Amino acid sequence: MNGEYHTLNNHSIETKVLFFGQENCLPNYFFKGNNVRNNYVIHYIQSGKGTFSVANHHAVNLKAGDIFLLPKDIPCFYQADGTEPWSYFWIGFSGVKIKGLLDNSKLTKKYYLRQLQTSETYESLKQLFDSLHYRSSLASDVLIESLIYTFFYHLITEYPAELNSKAKNANEELRLAVNYLEQNSANSTCTISALCNDLDLSRSYLYSIFKKNLNLSPQAFLTQLRMEKAKEKLLNSNYAIQQIANITGYTDAFTFSKAFKRYTGLSPKYYREKH
Repeated sequence: MNGEYHTLNNHSIETKVLFFGQENCLPNYFFKGNNVRNNYVIHYIQSGKGTFSVANHHAVNLKAGDIFLLPKDIPCFYQADGTEPWSYFWIGFSGVKIKGLLDNSKLTKKYYLRQLQTSETYESLKQLFDSLHYRSSLASDVLIESLIYTFFYHLITEYPAELNSKAKNANEELRLAVNYLEQNSANSTCTISALCNDLDLSRSYLYSIFKKNLNLSPQAFLTQLRMEKAKEKLLNSNYAIQQIANITGYTDAFTFSKAFKRYTGLSPKYYREKH
């Protein structure tokens, strides 16, 4: 065999390359070291073919243009073909964000992807691999970090993970809840309790899907809808404060004015005068 192997001193916590290299394998060559890795290693097959398997998954035959992932903390095995042994390059990734990025792609479902040679994913991976050979400097460190994110961007957009039924249901329930609030926010009877009753959702579950996807509580989202509409009416109409309170879901001007000041830091009257 002939090839290369390099390690990097990278102090990034979120995403980093620990090592990289490439190998032209001999027939039937297989890695004889520890088959459980402490990090994630992506291999791109440049030529030839071989066999790859991960614990609890069937062995598969891979060839030039395919990539495979050696997952962290999971046993795996890979071996070059006896007549057309593969050559590949690899990059070892670490960092607190790597697992989450990989989990958002199809790569962690089967741990391999076929025929990427014409994809942006391959182009960005190859560009990253090439840049790892540059002389170490602040500029090259910045370039490498940007190319790591570029690679994962293409991986999760070209090969996105399929949402499970639970995630699909959560997305649909969020869409229905947002639509409900947008359609009913002008009505003073529109409350989060009413929303939960009408859509048959628990308040805690509704809170969790709003915070996860919108980074707002349902109540904060409803308040935002009302306050943004109030701001628009204050600036683009001659409606009295009481009228604006009524068309934004408040029964009296005093309650509306308190809520508006909490939201903007200004009373409705002063907001209108200032703008």
